[in-house]
Parts: sequence; structure tokens; C-alpha cells
Amino acid sequence: MRNILIILRKEFTQIFRNRTMLPIIFLVPLVQLIILVNAATLEMKEIKLVVLDQDHSVTSREMVSHFEGSPFFRLYTSTSDPHLSDELLLKDQADLVLLVPGGYEKALLRKLQSGVDAPETRVQLQINAINATAAGLTQAYASQILQSWFQSFAAEKGAKIEGAGRIEVNYAFWYNPQLNYKVFMVPAILLILITIMGMFLTALNLVREKELGTIEQINVTPIRKYEFITGKLIPFWIIGLFELAFGIMLGLLLFRVPFLGSPLVLFSFAAVYLVLALGIGLLFSTLASNQQQVMFMTFFFMLTFILMGGIFTPVESMPGWAQQVNVINPFAYFMRVIRMVMLKGSGFSDILPEFIAIGVYALLVNATAVWRYRKTV
Repeated sequence: MRNILIILRKEFTQIFRNRTMLPIIFLVPLVQLIILVNAATLEMKEIKLVVLDQDHSVTSREMVSHFEGSPFFRLYTSTSDPHLSDELLLKDQADLVLLVPGGYEKALLRKLQSGVDAPETRVQLQINAINATAAGLTQAYASQILQSWFQSFAAEKGAKIEGAGRIEVNYAFWYNPQLNYKVFMVPAILLILITIMGMFLTALNLVREKELGTIEQINVTPIRKYEFITGKLIPFWIIGLFELAFGIMLGLLLFRVPFLGSPLVLFSFAAVYLVLALGIGLLFSTLASNQQQVMFMTFFFMLTFILMGGIFTPVESMPGWAQQVNVINPFAYFMRVIRMVMLKGSGFSDILPEFIAIGVYALLVNATAVWRYRKTV
């Protein structure tokens, strides 16, 4: 125990003496959390709308005004020339073309009064689908606006809409009632930051000692391998927990993110998770001989872990083989847990499978790191 305390004192002294590392540990995560949460939005704003109005009626203008009043759309231009709208769409200068056919108002009123349908009652949405996700959101926003406008238009005319109006559907969104993307993204960005900082800095710390030659001075001491690895891990483990607490407090104050669960449950899991993340960094450092090699390994695995961790897309929607591969992805475990505890109020029993899995994983990784570390006397 005395040897571990000596290594801990050395590590903390090195950390606080390093003027480059201190801003990286404390200032960079703060700036990144504020910037990324606002930048990594799941909403679309300023969708460029081109109106191809061939009817030029009061009804078509009212429909367009509903799009203009939406926070998602911005009227780029209005035209009667289909060639111009096609050109804007093909040149990626428009995201959506709303085509209102000629005779739309008369045909729509006739349909509401007599129920006779006609091609003139159908508006067309031409969507720029070069980005499938953006196209899907654009279609959803536009369809919702058209449905809302049609309901109000039919009610104003005193018409009964066949097949509609008989059943009223009320939606209730659990865990994020306002559909605020920041509530969804703050836990994800926070997880990325504490993992990158812990794994990356831990890996670089040991390799840097190899490059400077100070590792040889430690190797000739009677310090055992597990004591050395433990002394390297604990300082960044403490810093990681501090950054998690600071990030959560920032999320509560700046972004109004709810915290419905128990902080004890979340930090208990985070403590074990950080042991795993830091252990992976230490394992990389035992496999690498210089900082360039360890940076390459860390970048490769971190990018894979992040993209497959369920941060932006649900793991359940991935192919079966990808879900099997995710068994070794620590991000996927903590991503489920941090959102379950913060947004759903889940208790320890709800996260027990993830807790056991991450605990076994941490034990195996750190045991491998101790085994891989070569201490020569």
C-alpha cells in the first residue's frame, strides 16, 4: 500500500506541474460540452423551401403561410416555373419543393362538399434526399404541417373529413416530453468526453515515461507490476469522476437536463466503468512503444466504440452481427445506463446486468494490462 501511495503522489505531482495537461483535463471538456451539445443537434432548422404554386389562390397562400410560420422552414423562393424548381433541387440549393397544382382550391372545396377526389387535390413534396436522415426529417415536418393545415381548413369550411376526425389521438412522450434534443445529447457528449480524456491521457502518460526513459528508474525499484498499474490508474480515475460530476452539474444548470435517478447508482457504475476505460488505455500503452502508436490505437478503437455505442442511432436498429460485436463495446453499456438513470430514473436492479458485465470486463482488461507490462530489473 505504501508503494501505491508513493506512485500516486508522483503522478499527481506530474499532472499539476504539467501546464499543458491541466487545461486539457479541466478546461477542454467544459468548452467541448457547451459547444457540442448545441452543435450536435437532432433537429433541422432553416430547411430551404421552394414553392411551386400553379394555383395562385387564397388557399394555396394560406398553406404556404403555415410553412413560413414553422421554425423549421425558410422560404427560399416562390415560382411558377417547374424547370426552375427542378434546377434548384438538383443544384442542392433547395431542400424541399412544395408543388401546388392548378385548380387546387376548387378541386379541394368540391372534395370536401361532395367527397369527389381528383388529382388536383393532391400537393406534391419533392425532397432533396442526398442525405437520407435529413430527407426523412423534412418529410415528417412537412407532412405534419400539411395535416395540421388541412384539418383547420376543413373545420373552417364546416366539412366532415371522411375517415378522419372520428378518432382523436393524443401523444405523450415519456422521459423527454418536450422532445428537447439537448436532453438526449448531454449524457452522450458527457460520456464521450470523460472516456476520451481518461483513456487517452492514461495511455499517453505511460508511453511518455517510456520515451523519456523515466520508466527504467521505476523498473529497478521493488514496486510490483500491479502496484505500478494501480498507481497510474487511480489519479485519472479520480479526475474522471470529478469531470463527470462537474459535467452533470453543468448540464443541470445550463441545459436543464433532468436527473430522475439516484446519483449514487450512476456514480457507482461510473466508478467501475472508468476502471475499464482507464484499463484499456493502460493496455494500449503496454502494447505501444511511442506516443504515435498509442494515439493511432486509441483513435481507431474510440471511433468504433462511439459510432456503435448507440449515441446517435439505437443499438437495436443495428444488424444482428453488429449487436453481437457490441458486447465488447464499453460505450454501449454506459450509454444505456446514463440515459436510464438520468432520464428514466432507473434503479440499481435495472442496471444490474450492465453492472456485472462491465465489472467482469474491467477485471479482465486490467489483469491483461498488468500481465502485459514488462518490468525488468
